Amino acid sequence: MTQRNDQPSEPAQSTPAGSDTETDTSSVRAPSTAPKDPLRGSRIGGVWAGVLALGVLLVLLVIFIAQNTRRVEVSFLGWEGTAPLAVTLLIATAAGLLLTALAGSLRILQLRRRVKHTRPRDR
Repeated sequence: MTQRNDQPSEPAQSTPAGSDTETDTSSVRAPSTAPKDPLRGSRIGGVWAGVLALGVLLVLLVIFIAQNTRRVEVSFLGWEGTAPLAVTLLIATAAGLLLTALAGSLRILQLRRRVKHTRPRDR
């Protein structure tokens, strides 16, 4: 059986006049020509928010250092000395962050290798 070119290939679906359900035609309609929101987020807006957040963090860090200038005695693996309390705490925090980043990086590398070896080779 052949179809004529002037007839649609699928019958059009319509809902009865008294039906409670309406056909969703939003996927059939062309995209609306309404103007886009000029205040929508952008990459530059995200960078600006990051710069502001880092600025606030820097101000808080300066306040922390200014308020904790008392010198304390520090001992670590046989090394001994005195340093301002704020500097000591900041060095300990930075070391903790570096150790955490190292552990996370090693885990990411381990997972990438596992995926690489289990992926089928079609190249």
